[in-house]
Amino acid sequence: MFYTHGWVHVIAGCMFCGKTDEMLRLLRRFSIAGRRVLLVKPRLDTRTDRVTVVSRSGAQHQAVTVDDSSEIEAAVSEADIVAIEEAQFFDERLPEVVEQLARLGKQVVVTGLDRDFRGVPFGTMPRLLALADQVTKLTAICMVCGEPATRTQRLIDGEPASADSPLIVIGGMGDETYEARCRLHHDVPGLD
Repeated sequence: MFYTHGWVHVIAGCMFCGKTDEMLRLLRRFSIAGRRVLLVKPRLDTRTDRVTVVSRSGAQHQAVTVDDSSEIEAAVSEADIVAIEEAQFFDERLPEVVEQLARLGKQVVVTGLDRDFRGVPFGTMPRLLALADQVTKLTAICMVCGEPATRTQRLIDGEPASADSPLIVIGGMGDETYEARCRLHHDVPGLD
């Protein structure tokens, strides 16, 4: 959708649900419509090179890499559309930055994991989901039973990671660190 005023669209879900593909699809449409697009990604996300966001399907778009949310506003310049990839990796100030961009008339598209590997709401995503004008929540396919998956399962040597494992382990591009799982098959040993 195209708006003439600020708007925040959050695309959320578990790993492997197509968040990046959906964002890149929207960015292609915005570009075709003549909108100036800026895609921002966190430096922490090292799965691809620093200047490109690539989906698992191979779709890609040029990006600007930043260390934290305070750098986003300076990078925006004349962009009409600001897309922010992997929002869960940004600092606590990201929701305020997103709101400020919308107040400035920018259309903001944000992608991120809604839950961490333990199934707990991830970082600033709950706040971003609450302030969004539009939310798209995607599901994947459970790698155990084939039902819709809403959880991200972290694996260590093929076994579910325990609840006390590190919160952030970058992976998921062709490795076996993560799987999509349904509620029934999501397993986190040691989670109360």
